[in-house]
This record gives sequence, structure tokens and C-alpha cells, in this order.
Amino acid sequence: MASPDVLARVTALRQELERYNYAYYVLDQQIVPDAEYDRLFRELQALEAEYPEFVTLDSPTRRVGGKQLVGFEVVHHAVPMLSIRTETDTEASGAQAFDARVRRELGLGANDPPVEYAAELKFDGLAINLRYEHGLLLQATTRGDGETGEDVTRNILKVHSIPLRLNTGSPPVVLEVRGEVFMRRDDFERYNAKQREAGKPTLVNPRNGAAGSIRQLDPAMAAQRPLSFFTYGLGEVQGWKNAPVTHGAALDALEKLGMPVCGERITGLGAAALIAFHDDIAARRDSLPFDIDGVVYKVNRFELQRELGFVTREPRWAVAHKYPAQEQLTTLLGIDIQVGRTGALTPVARLAPVFVGGVTVTNATLHNQDEIDRKDVRVGDTVIVRRAGDVIPEVVAAVIERRPDPAPPRFDILQAYPACPECGSHVVRLEGESAARCTGGLYCPAQRKQALLHFAGRRAMDIEGLGDKLVDQLVERSLVHTPAEVYELSLDTLAGLERMAEKSATNLIAAIGTSKTTTLARFIFALGIRNVGETTAKDLSQHFGSLDKLIAATEAGLLAVRDVGPIVAQSIIQFFAEPHNLEVVNKLRAAGVHWTENTGMQQSSGILAGKTLVLTGSLPTLTRDAAKAKIEAAGGKVAGSVSKKTDYVVAGEEAGSKLAKAQELGVPVLDEPGLLALLAPNNHNEQHRLDL
Repeated sequence: MASPDVLARVTALRQELERYNYAYYVLDQQIVPDAEYDRLFRELQALEAEYPEFVTLDSPTRRVGGKQLVGFEVVHHAVPMLSIRTETDTEASGAQAFDARVRRELGLGANDPPVEYAAELKFDGLAINLRYEHGLLLQATTRGDGETGEDVTRNILKVHSIPLRLNTGSPPVVLEVRGEVFMRRDDFERYNAKQREAGKPTLVNPRNGAAGSIRQLDPAMAAQRPLSFFTYGLGEVQGWKNAPVTHGAALDALEKLGMPVCGERITGLGAAALIAFHDDIAARRDSLPFDIDGVVYKVNRFELQRELGFVTREPRWAVAHKYPAQEQLTTLLGIDIQVGRTGALTPVARLAPVFVGGVTVTNATLHNQDEIDRKDVRVGDTVIVRRAGDVIPEVVAAVIERRPDPAPPRFDILQAYPACPECGSHVVRLEGESAARCTGGLYCPAQRKQALLHFAGRRAMDIEGLGDKLVDQLVERSLVHTPAEVYELSLDTLAGLERMAEKSATNLIAAIGTSKTTTLARFIFALGIRNVGETTAKDLSQHFGSLDKLIAATEAGLLAVRDVGPIVAQSIIQFFAEPHNLEVVNKLRAAGVHWTENTGMQQSSGILAGKTLVLTGSLPTLTRDAAKAKIEAAGGKVAGSVSKKTDYVVAGEEAGSKLAKAQELGVPVLDEPGLLALLAPNNHNEQHRLDL
């Protein structure tokens, strides 16, 4: 039999984990590191497995696991979940009409006081009824036909913002909480980005994502979807002491019980309050973190709600005041291409003008070739266009039933645009990448600002003073077209720019001159070759010794370089295969940019030759750059992440997840004295390892 101490620990763990869940999923505050949360969760799982008599319905472990369902059980609602009337008049007159109807039904005259209303948002998700008995969540059901819904409890458990136990010592005997499961826009975008990266299907929109997740028969699949929940009302209630008498007070009380309630709500008097709320939300609709399709007005006092009653299964005391739709049908007239600052070619749908989300839309993104293929979107199709918030309008699907006959051909970016529409350079799509890209990185106008800023960066050519605002002026005034033209700038030209006094111009000219003397590694990095970072540039410099050898390298030759794989090799070959890039490189050399070259293939004989180290945290005396320089001077390599191939992790103050990863993998961890001892001849670094 388990001791009372075990039960006390289990109870404490549940309370602590639910407190962390509430802070993270409802208050948007992370008050404990993920590693600590996981440690406590695993401890609770282990205790419940060892002492199953302590397993309860409010345990956070209910939210994990679960077998795939055969189907959903049908549940009869104790109190019907009825829809409310929709007011399609999107102007102020829509709110005035509702107020006039309410006053008429209540028999109020012109001289009677205004009616008090509650106003809140109309969320675009899936309506859910949560049934709590004696404070414990026992069942979750969909709206269904209003009288009956589907039991989706297993999937609702995956929505972490929904509490498993109400936050009160004296809960109602029965409390049915009604609300909306929805998906935030940022969660929706992150989820779709991960799906695209993995080559998996994406969600059409946040509403379908939320509804499809809850009605997903596999709880494990539902758990992968990032869902949220807001409370907006009550169903059956039994035994609630001091129960609230208004809708606004009910939402306040539910919030105190731990239910997530949206803060965008008011109570106010008469039509004027409703109009002000409608207009305020309309002005801020695009900046909300989730989709809405309107606002909801409710007579605030429950007593008056009962007096008003229902008509044709719709309450007379509530109405949904709509905003303009955010999805509409239109015709895809053509597909154009935009070249981004990194050279990615983004297909853009040219549309027959359509009013959606409050604006007229004529263009919408198609993301990339994979998305075009997945959605099977073709020129001439009738398509669904979506606009939500500040997100660029998107073509979410083609209406295949309306496709012209014969069917239009499929669109292929590489066939339609073998050359960049901005500069004429070759367009390629590297293996493993979703985007087609222009290879003219040093030459392409679309990539000009990005190329110049990267070229002048501290870890590249280190041209101090050549920053964002100055590059903007140089490009917008057509004074610089490629990095090579930076070395042609004169003092008079620079002094004539905004915020560039003669002294600043003189300093920049000096910095440009100083940058002509560099290293091969810095120059390679400065070229901005895709997938070639600072460390890879150093490896290429050490391996080949000269730029000409690198330019002439075959794929096999590149693969012989440390940590260079097929994707990096393809990027390098494609970059130097573009004549425009070679032209800029030659002009840079002609301008006097130079470095010391050698025969290459030099194997380091330093004390750390062949060793990989990772730096994390703040060291007492060494800066990150200084420590890195010492390691590389000794023949070692500094990596950005910890793996089984890591030889040492050097940890300072406030070391984070990299230190935890090293401990997990058993990688030796050194402090600063340990690193210095490791670098010393005849080192004996074991004594300087951190005491873990």
C-alpha cells in the first residue's frame, strides 16, 4: 500500500503542472523551462504507473496517449445548443435594428431607459459543450444539430487551455461551459510551414483546422494540431451557489474558475454601446491573433433573456453582427512570379477582382511549386481566395467541379521561368528545397539590398558604416548595383547622401579601403552563396586554398570537404556556374580586393585537430568570438548545436539547452579554465570539467 507521502507528491505534481499549463496556454506566460516541465510530467507518469489507485480524472496525464477511435458516440444535450440569428447588415444600422427589436419585444417605449447588453467576439472555429460534474471535466460534445452532438472528449483533452478541474473548492454539482475551439493565426502558419517542409498536407484555413482536429478519429493526430479555446456561455447548471444573474458576470465567474475567456468584451447601454464595440473591433480585426467573422450582442440580464425567449429555435435576446467575408470565389486569370530578396521565386495568382475581408483583392500568393501541385491550381480555374488579418491573400483551393473543359495545363515554374525575370540569371530548384531560386545572387536587382548588407557584414568584408539606411539610399538612387561598385564610391557621392556628413563619408571610404585586404574564408562567406555559412566558408578556404580552385571544383571535389554535403555542393556549383556572379567576382578582384592563398588541402596539426566543440553561456573572461578564435587556431571546429559527434561543450553562466543536451548525451563539459587547459600543450583537462 502506498504511503501518504506518495499521494501528497502526486497531488502536488498535478497542481503544479496545471498551474504551468494555465500560465502557458491561457495567460501566454512560460514560467518554467520546458525541461523542468517535462521532468515533473515524467515523474507524475511514473508514480501513476506504479500506484494506479491514485489515477484521477483531473490528472494532466489524461492529455496524452489514447487509441484511435472507431467513431464518435452521439450525446443528447441537456440544454439545446441553438444557433443565434445572423445580422448580415455590416453597418451601424445592424446594431440599431437589433436594439429596436429587443425594445419592441420587451414593450419599452422611447422614454424608457436603454437596455444593458453584453458584446463579445464571434470566433471562427468549432462550438463545444464542456460538462463538469463536481468540478471535474467528464465530457465534451460538439453542437451537432443542436439537440444531439458527438462525444469528442478524447480530442478535447489535447486542448491544454481547457482545465480538467475547475479552480474552486466548492464547484457546482453540474456546470456546462460552452465555447469555441479555434486556431490562432500564428499557430496555423507555423503548423502549415512545418507541414510544407515535411512534404505533408497543409490546413486550408484556421477554422477548418480547428473543426477537423476535434472531429479527428485519431487522438494522436488531434494532439499535433495547435488548438485554443474561449468560453462564451453556459449550458445546464445545477447547484451553483451565488450563481451570476447576468451574462457578463457569468463570464467573469467562469474566468475565476480557470476557464479561458476572451478579454475583448464589454457591457454597455443601448445601441450606441453596440455600435461603438462593432466599430472598434472592425478597426482592430486584422490585428487580432485569431480569426473572427463578426461580433455577438446579448441582452445582459438572464431574467430578460428568459422573458424574451426564442423564435424558430433562435434566441430573441442575441444576434451575431457579421463583418465582410474573408473567403470568396473568383477566377484565376494567370500566374506571375515575384523574386524575393533571397532569390526565391514566389508564384503569385493574378485574379479577377473580388471583395474579400473588407478589401478588393486582385493578387494572392501560391507559395511555391509544391503548393501549386498539391492544390492542383490551374489558370482558368474558379478558386477560393482567403484573406485574414495582415496575412497576404492566399489561394486555398481550386473548385474542380467548375474547371473548364478541356482542362488547362498544369503550371510549372521552371518551365515557365527558366531564367530570372529580374536579371536573366538561371533559375534552379535544389534537391530538398521547396522554392525555385535565381542563381544571380550578386547581380540580381531583387536581391541587391540583401547581397550588399551581407557582403558588408562584420563577419564578411566588415565594412563599418555600410548599414541598412545607407544601403537603401545607394540602391534606390541606383548608385550601387553590385558589391563590386561599392569600391567605386567617391567621397563626394557619399557626402551628398542623407545623414552623411563629410566626416562620416570619409570614415566609410577608409573602411571600404581597409576591407580590400581580407581572407579567403571571409570573401567566400561574403559572396552569400546559399547554404554556405561562416564555418563552411572556412572549411572551403582551408581545403582549396585558392578561389580559382573552389570555382573549378566538381561535386566530388566539394564533397571531400569536411561537412559539405550534396545540398551545399549543389549550391556552390550553381552559384559559380552563373556568369553574372563570376563577372562580379572578377570586378571585385580588379577593384583590389585580395587575400593570401596557399596550396590548400592543409590538415591542421593543432592540438584540437579533428575535434568539434560547442560554446554556450557567458564565459568569465573570454568573449564568444575570442574563444572561437582560440579553438580554431588550435585546429578545432566550433559547431552551433550539440550532437553525438560533439567532442566537448564549453559552458559558462546562463548555459541553456545545449548544456542539457550535452548532459543527456554524455558529452564532456568544460568551463573556461578547462578550455584553456585543453588548449595548453600536454593538457590535462579532465580536472577542469564541470561537476555535473
